[in-house]
Formats: sequence, structure tokens, C-alpha cells
Amino acid sequence: MERQRVGVVGLGYVGLPLALAIVDAGHEVVGVDVDEERVNQLRDGRSYVTDVPDDAIDGALQSGFEPTTDYDELADVSHVSVCVPTPLRKTGQPDVSYVLDATERLADAIDDGTTVVLESTVYPGATEEIIAETFADRDFAVGEDVFVAFSPERVDPGNEEYGIRDIPKVLGGVTDGCGDRAQALYDTVFGEIVRVDSCTEAELVKLLENTFRSVNIGLINEMARIADTLDADIWSVVDAAATKPFGFMPFYPGPGLGGHCIPVDPMYLSWKANQSGVETKFIDLADKINRSMPTFVVSKVTDLLNWEGIPLSEADVLVVGVAYKADVSDVRESPALDIMELLANKGASVSYHDPFVPAVETTSESYESVALTPERLASTDCVVITTEHTQFDIPALVEQTTLVFDTRNATAGLNAAHVHRL
Repeated sequence: MERQRVGVVGLGYVGLPLALAIVDAGHEVVGVDVDEERVNQLRDGRSYVTDVPDDAIDGALQSGFEPTTDYDELADVSHVSVCVPTPLRKTGQPDVSYVLDATERLADAIDDGTTVVLESTVYPGATEEIIAETFADRDFAVGEDVFVAFSPERVDPGNEEYGIRDIPKVLGGVTDGCGDRAQALYDTVFGEIVRVDSCTEAELVKLLENTFRSVNIGLINEMARIADTLDADIWSVVDAAATKPFGFMPFYPGPGLGGHCIPVDPMYLSWKANQSGVETKFIDLADKINRSMPTFVVSKVTDLLNWEGIPLSEADVLVVGVAYKADVSDVRESPALDIMELLANKGASVSYHDPFVPAVETTSESYESVALTPERLASTDCVVITTEHTQFDIPALVEQTTLVFDTRNATAGLNAAHVHRL
């Protein structure tokens, strides 16, 4: 394919790496985001995404990357990839308002012949219900005037082994022709394209991937609680089970689920299934178990402090790591925030340290990251490790504090009497 002018709508942790990958493949990219501050940062060559360094932005700007807030700049693009947020509402229902808003703006901006690919995670059928029908309502003939497809994002923030271009790209079109148009571009960007027969199948691929993880994490979290009552080390149990060369895949417990996908995507699937009269008991139970883990962690911390003769209401508790996973700055759905709030509600004096997150808010408090000094550690009644950033000096932390509760097995091999693991 010759050099194309391509649009990317939504320049967050998914859209920005995608835009740069398309530029790197030899195309021009008009990147649209409604956040003017973000766009100005990009124009200045500054990144706000952990996995994207500033020099990558600078190089892309010189090679055809044009950040803007103006949808009209998409008038002459051949393809548009939509990468906007799709959170859950407080009611547990999918919030596709950002997708709808982006689609309506696109319908006003693009010309006939444009291919529109949705990458945001949605419920099965949403690409046709929202994007295809919106264009149809604007007198676009889908498959003739506009070509609509779905290709789920599979970005894994902080993963240094698999970059965006290394991960096979699943793709399904409203029609075969729609899929062919989308694939013609994506073949130039990604190493492997995996075609499925429809948008709905492509949507289900993403939901299956993360529901699989959610259910298995729910299982191992329940196993961790069972092991706790039996005074067994769940980490040792999992590692031993993983020596079986077939029929077992290791998952590990933790303080709960966080991030943009695993806590959210199964609920999209559950909601759609329930709309169709299908119960999702397995999915819902896993979600319940995973969401209960912060409460379990706080109960364990309370017990540990009680054994030391310190009531939780009088304790100084330091939470180490508030990002939802190691080596990223993303705190969306992070269980560490729930743990901090539960501790504070029970009267504890709560602080946190996270080199990637300088400040954070729970629903009731605002916090700033404190320095992880020997003096701070020595004065703390209990350290709770909730994220295992690689730059943490865990042996020093263990040596300098009097009580540690480790929810991530970050202290593996450090068998000090004051260290306790989930």
C-alpha cells in the first residue's frame, strides 16, 4: 500500500502507540483528541503515556504525525481508528457515550470511501449498533460509502517483550469488503492479522481474553483464602502446580483487579448476555470474589496489627505502590485505592509511596506520594505492598520496617518473621 493519510481518534494509552506505529509503517497520521492539554503536550514533543518516550513523539512529528483537537482535519483521510474510553457506569452498565460522540463527529467530517475501525472495547454487536447504524442514519451506505470494522486493542502497558506491532491483530468487518479495507492498512502496520467472520466475533475475542483472566484470577484469589485458613503458602502451591507440563496454566493472587480491561470487560459481556436472557453466574461470581479482595487484605492487616498490640484505628499504615500493575502510572480501578480508603475509614493513618504516581485521590481523600526513606519506614506500623514496581528495593524495605504484608509475593525468598504474604 502506498503512503496513506490516516486518522486516529483518542490519543490515550491505546491510540497514541497505535498512531506512532502507523507513522512508523510509513503513513501520515492525524491524531485527534478532545483534550487540548494533551494535544499541546504532543505538539511540544512531550509524552504522557508511560510506554511512549518523548523522543518517539518528536520523531513521529517529523515523520507525519499531526495532533489536533479538530475533527475536520479528518476530511481527507483514508482510514480512521477509534480508540476512545469505554468505562462502566456506576450501575454496572457499559458507557459507550464516547464511542457514540466520536462516531457522530466522524460522520460530519469524513468523505465517502473512508474506512472506520473501532478499537475500543465494547459489548458484542456494538460496532454495528453504534457505528454502522449512525452512519446509515446519515445516509452512508455501509460497505459502499463507508467501511466499518472492529479490531480490539491488545495493548499491555509496561510489557517490554510485546510491543503493539508484535501482537497479532484480530479484525472483523461488518461486511467482507469492510474487513478487506481495514486489513489493507493494518497489513502494513502489524506483523500478523487474524481475520474473523464478523465484528461481533472480533468483539467477543477481546471479551473472552479478559474474562478468561478474570475468572482464573477469581479462582486463585479464592484458593489463596483457602490456603490462608490452612496455613499454606499459595505462592509455593501455584509454583509447584505449574511444573505440570500440560493441563495447568499458572495464575497468581493479588489485592484485587485493576486497570482498564480485566475489571471492566467481563461486565460488558455479562451485561449483553443478560440482555439476551443468558445468566452469567460464573463471570459474576469471579467479579464478586475479585472485588472482595481489598476487604480481605484490610482484614489481614488488622489481624497482623492486633497481634502486635496495635489497633488499626491507631496504626500508621504505608501502602507501597498504587498503580494497578507494575511499572505503569495508571491507577484506574486500582485495588490499592480501595485498600487505602478502607484503612482510612477504619481510622488508620494512611500514606503511600509510588514513583510513578505523584498524587492520587480516593473517593474521600487526596494523597501525595511520600518518600520511601529509612526514617519513614521505621516509623510505620505496617507496610502493605500492593504493586511490585521493579525499582523498589524490597530487601531494604523489609530490613527497615517492623511489619510487612505483601500482596504480590514481592518478598519471595525473604523469610523474615515480620513479613507476611497473601
